[in-house]
Amino acid sequence: MKLIIQIPCYNEEKTLPQTLRDLPREIPGISRIEWLVIDDGSRDRTAEVARSLGVHHVLSLKNHQGLARAYGAGLEEGLRHGADIVVNTDGDNQYCGADLIRLVQPILEGSADIVVGDRGVGKLAAFSYHKRRLQQLGSWVVGQAAGLKIPDATSGFRALSREAALRTLVLSDYSYTLETMIQAGARKMAVTTVSVGVNPPTRRSRLMRSLKHYLGHSTATIIRAYTTYRPLRVFTISGFLLTAGGGLLALRYLFLFLTGKGAGHVQSVILAAVLLIVGFQVLLIGLLADLIGSNRKILEELLYRMRKVELSEKEKNRGVTRRPGED
Repeated sequence: MKLIIQIPCYNEEKTLPQTLRDLPREIPGISRIEWLVIDDGSRDRTAEVARSLGVHHVLSLKNHQGLARAYGAGLEEGLRHGADIVVNTDGDNQYCGADLIRLVQPILEGSADIVVGDRGVGKLAAFSYHKRRLQQLGSWVVGQAAGLKIPDATSGFRALSREAALRTLVLSDYSYTLETMIQAGARKMAVTTVSVGVNPPTRRSRLMRSLKHYLGHSTATIIRAYTTYRPLRVFTISGFLLTAGGGLLALRYLFLFLTGKGAGHVQSVILAAVLLIVGFQVLLIGLLADLIGSNRKILEELLYRMRKVELSEKEKNRGVTRRPGED
């Protein structure tokens, strides 16, 4: 059983040594542990420092592409190197490396596909009061959208089984944490959480530049991901609200007309007609989006099988054999 710990980094030459120093070297049930650093176009010596510290694999992206792209590239690279479990942690040494042992345990036991480290954001001293409440609210919203109980949806300290990593697609340019949780819920993956510790902050968050910036990008990510995996529900609700509003206005005008008070309410008729037409169109768009969603599921399944076959061929060429059930 091979574990690959991936560490997306952007200008982390100062914090990377401590991050690596805290990682466990041995874990019961794991025969081999390897490190993978994704250098996201750093302008410092992150890649050189990683190699000097004995990192097994260094993936250097030519340009700075953001955390989400770096995370997705790391999953691909980890699978190419034969990972049975992929653990993601941050290069700024935010998470306690020793807790990685508990993070992978549910996967080793076969009870989970994805394990998310719960930092206890509601009581985290490093966060301001407003950030703690915002994190809790965001996790609740993501949990409702995903159909999962996730107390810390934005945590980047997470473990994925080989199967979960093969099925994970990162489409967002901002953050992978919210999108992949909604994706996991839509695919009925077994997701659980374990409590993890955090270290004192070494720098300010690069994702949360300001409250307005974080809220805007996070809201857009959640809506986009939820609409991608639940299109019929989103458009049906929207279409129903529009048609219901138009119907109520039409009934109101009909009542006024029958009681001889319809004069001067032509605007209501026009607005009712517009709402009914738009609502009906939104319902039709929902049906079309659902058909597109079905095609997307087929394409995702084909992509999953192609990735699986490709990795199997590479492992055969390297002389790697897997017991039944390990792929």
